[in-house]
Amino acid sequence: MSQKLTILFDLDGTLVNTAPDLMHAHNYVMKKYGYDERQLSDIKKLAGRGSKVMLTKSMHEIAELSGKVKKTNDDIEKMTKEFIDYYSKNIVKESTLKNGVLNFLTWCKKNSILMGICTNKQEHLSVDLLKKIKIYDFFDYVAGGNTFNHNKPDPKHLTDTIEIIGGDINKTLMIGDSETDSNASKAANIPFILIEDGYTEKKTNEIYHDYLVKDFVGLEAVVKKYL
Repeated sequence: MSQKLTILFDLDGTLVNTAPDLMHAHNYVMKKYGYDERQLSDIKKLAGRGSKVMLTKSMHEIAELSGKVKKTNDDIEKMTKEFIDYYSKNIVKESTLKNGVLNFLTWCKKNSILMGICTNKQEHLSVDLLKKIKIYDFFDYVAGGNTFNHNKPDPKHLTDTIEIIGGDINKTLMIGDSETDSNASKAANIPFILIEDGYTEKKTNEIYHDYLVKDFVGLEAVVKKYL
C-alpha cells in the first residue's frame, strides 16, 4: 500500500479568522498599560509569531511613532500573561472558519489523509480554539508554539509533527498564510500552499509558494495531484 498523504495546517489566518478576538485581547492589554489600541488591519500584520512577539512588535511601532518609552522584558512578560488570560476566556467570540474549511477537512478525512496543526499559537490555546470551533477531531496531532523547543520558521516544527503522526515528508503538503509558514516549508522541502489575505506584512508575491489560493473552496483539485 502506498504511503498516505499528510497535510500540515497553520491555524490563525489559515483555518480560522482569529484576528477579531486577537485584536480585542491585544487592545485590552495595551489600554491597561497606557498604549494605543490597534485596528484589525494592524493585528493581521502583527500576528503569526505568537502573542509575545505580537505585543512586542506592536509596542515598538507605537513607541517609534509616539516617542513613548518601550517596556522592559519583565513588563512584556506580564503583558503577555494578561493577553493570554484574557484571550483564553474570549477565544471564539468573533472568530470564524475560513471559507470552505469544513468541507475540505471532511473530504481529506474521507480520503484517509493524515492532518496536523503546526502553529505558533500556544498548544493549549490551539486545542481549545479547535474544540470550540468544532474541528479538533479532524486532526491527528496539534503542535503549538510551545509544544517543542522550536517553532516556525524552524522546519523541525513541521518535520517533528510529521514523524509523530506517522507521515512521510516526501508525501506532505503545508497550508499557511504567511512567510513564517512558507520559510518553514521551504526549509523542510515541503510543497507550500499559500492562503491569500494572510496575517503578514508581506504581499503574496513576496512569499515563496507552490500554489496560491483564495480560500479552501476547490482546494481538493490541488491536493489530488499529490494523492
